[in-house]
Amino acid sequence: MTNTIILFFIIFASIMAGYYLGAITNRGVQQLSARSKKKEKNKSQILDFLRKNGEIRNNDIEELLGVSDATATRYLDELEKEGKILQQGETKGTFYTLI
Repeated sequence: MTNTIILFFIIFASIMAGYYLGAITNRGVQQLSARSKKKEKNKSQILDFLRKNGEIRNNDIEELLGVSDATATRYLDELEKEGKILQQGETKGTFYTLI
């Protein structure tokens, strides 16, 4: 009888742990999805700015999106790797244009 109670408790605890871990994982996926959508929206705004203005600089993105210098740089790098924009210049005065 004692072994049956212990076994029941172990099974119950395992089911509850699985449910809890599944809920945590699902929440994490939803947060990643929301961040991914935000990132794509921001990159779309950068491309819209480029279509209207012809060129964009890191500072323009910081002001447009309210993001840090590092985030603006990351967006530009991603868009460049995706083949959507082209970097003009190497140091000060660097700007980006549509391809």
